[in-house]
Amino acid sequence: MEKKNQFVIAVYVDNQFGVLTRVTSMFTRRGFNIDALTVGETESPAYSRITISLSGDGYAREQLINQLRKLYNVKKVEVLEDDCIQRELMLIKVKNSPAYRQEVLSAVDVYRAKVIDYTVDEMSIEITGDPSKIDAFVKLMMFYGIIIEMCRTGIVALERGSNTLLNK
Repeated sequence: MEKKNQFVIAVYVDNQFGVLTRVTSMFTRRGFNIDALTVGETESPAYSRITISLSGDGYAREQLINQLRKLYNVKKVEVLEDDCIQRELMLIKVKNSPAYRQEVLSAVDVYRAKVIDYTVDEMSIEITGDPSKIDAFVKLMMFYGIIIEMCRTGIVALERGSNTLLNK
């Protein structure tokens, strides 16, 4: 049995109403679980780029790619390799407790995060980076038991160098 791996797929689609629904409905019908999904307009306003992170074996990955390519509004589908550039954004609100304030501010410096809101009771922090960096920051904040609320964007990814998805 082949083990399940995390992989990232970039999908260029027509920038039209309802396309995202058609793409995500295909995942639902096929029983795939999306770990993270981000969508945004590309360098051309005619297209949007959907970046999807999910887990599965090699067979499931190939089936998914083949199904995506059959959708009318899909222009290009690529699996982004491990050496691609991946970033994620997280906003996290933590308790501003005097007992942990210095540790939190030190972690903000070490993780190259930024305090974006500061009150007597709470502190909101913005952190961007590789998903593993964000996971480590969350784990540290969980250790202190001070997380009030958090929101993550999901992965955005690009191939390194001069490779572009549409020009392949």
